[in-house]
Amino acid sequence: MPTESDTDYDPTLGNKFIFVTGGVMSGLGKGITAASTGRLLKNAGFDVTAVKIDPYLNVDAGTMNPYQHGEVYVLKDGGEVDLDLGNYERFLDVDMTSDHNITTGKTYQHVIEKERAGDYLGKTVQIIPHITDDIKRRIREAAEGTDVCIVEVGGTVGDIEGMPYLEALRQFAHEEPEENVLFTHVTLVPYSKNGEQKTKPTQHSVKEVRSIGLQPDIIVGRCEDRLEPKTKEKIALFCDIPTEAVFSNPDVEDVYHVPLMVEEEGLDQYVLEHFGLADEALPEGERANEWREIVTTDQTDEIDIALVGKYDLEDAYMSIHESLKHAGFELGVDVNVHWVHADGMADAYDDQLEDVDGIIVPGGFGMRGTEGKIRAVQYARENDVPFLGLCLGFQMAVVEYARNVLGLEDAHSAEMDEETPHPVIDILPEQYEVEDMGGTMRLGEHTTVIEPETLAYELYGDTSCSERHRHRYEVNPEYFDQFEDEPLTFSGTAGNRMEILEHEDHPFFFGTQFHPEYKSRPGQPSPPFVGLVESVLEQTGAGADAVETETAETDADTDAETEVTH
Repeated sequence: MPTESDTDYDPTLGNKFIFVTGGVMSGLGKGITAASTGRLLKNAGFDVTAVKIDPYLNVDAGTMNPYQHGEVYVLKDGGEVDLDLGNYERFLDVDMTSDHNITTGKTYQHVIEKERAGDYLGKTVQIIPHITDDIKRRIREAAEGTDVCIVEVGGTVGDIEGMPYLEALRQFAHEEPEENVLFTHVTLVPYSKNGEQKTKPTQHSVKEVRSIGLQPDIIVGRCEDRLEPKTKEKIALFCDIPTEAVFSNPDVEDVYHVPLMVEEEGLDQYVLEHFGLADEALPEGERANEWREIVTTDQTDEIDIALVGKYDLEDAYMSIHESLKHAGFELGVDVNVHWVHADGMADAYDDQLEDVDGIIVPGGFGMRGTEGKIRAVQYARENDVPFLGLCLGFQMAVVEYARNVLGLEDAHSAEMDEETPHPVIDILPEQYEVEDMGGTMRLGEHTTVIEPETLAYELYGDTSCSERHRHRYEVNPEYFDQFEDEPLTFSGTAGNRMEILEHEDHPFFFGTQFHPEYKSRPGQPSPPFVGLVESVLEQTGAGADAVETETAETDADTDAETEVTH
């Protein structure tokens, strides 16, 4: 029976729920499996959303070390969340909110606040039913207005912090009609030394799941290659599911190929049949095919971009890597990203950057690596190397120009040097009195006004853009006058906040205080990233053949249309 807090919920509303759990080890790719399933269901004509459950005690991911959890991804409402939410937005092409990320800290905080307010009328507040009820409520609210909600449970089955969530899912399945719930379990299928695919890790993982009261409907085997027929049969036998419910998720060259891989195995059709939606889905020949066309585009050339940051971990800059891919898809070029450690840049930046075609200086917090980033900006400016500065990279471009062009000796950001004689980057006066550190952050989606006849206007094609922010410090208004009539200008503003900079006498020198990478998608690449890659192509001549071919094809199409018209 529904519990007290769920009495206003009607299970006949028709939402379908896919719960994705993982076993054996973390980092198997539950999020990509979940996102790929959602992509296929969206192709079939359904409205799909997703929820990420993170069992850690943090309320959100805003203060977490990128070395442990990868980048902090920012949603349009300012929510600082796990990077898997970025994958969901990119794969499903939807904008999510903080409600789509459930954490233990968020859940316990809410329940304790209710207890302090007397909402439980003297009852003993317990994990069951109060915490589990709140978890179920959050899932159902996030699913409202959609056909299918995919819920990924972070961590692995057996983790002590994940137990309340799995119990909540057990209750959830009890309360919902059977045809509305599907459990997917992602597990590891390694090779033995003699080359045999081993199912024992999967067997033990599923045994753990079943001991909690959950029976997987689908098992997805993460492996180097496709699962062999005999491997699928063995998993099915020992895990008590049909053989056709065992699917492969082998290693692929690019994560964007995973939907294509699992589609070939029939995962989407199995899910649709389980939910009784096969007849409502678009016929296979009419399903959206844009994804396949985008991610399998022939890339006629390749370019090299240096990413100058302080975290030697691709996940720490995942959205930047993906945005470069999206720009590459758009322009038919393979973008190779080369990691350059900002800490080692200060004395040897020429050697590390001389062989790249473009430079990106990403966002970040703290002093470490900033001098190296400033050196990278200087190299790009002085050597006409296409440059894109993001958030802190934008700020370091201001600092570099102030030091080396305006002659403001020892100019810096007040974040890095409180004693700098020229704090060209500083907290705005209205932020001084804010005591809560998080309260000084500019988070989420905000509008930037763009000056006409500028590079920013050319890239965005409009006099404004709406992008996501995550920063605390700004260009200091006291120095605005010193940048007037300079080749380095601010072409995008939000009141007294400088949002976009560009250099008039440079092939491509562009910086944004916001993070354009958070809104980039396959088929909808971020304008600054497209601009960077286009500039590199113009500088290097790479991709020229592809551009000529495309132009020739367009001319031929025009001629053909003219013949038909006349």
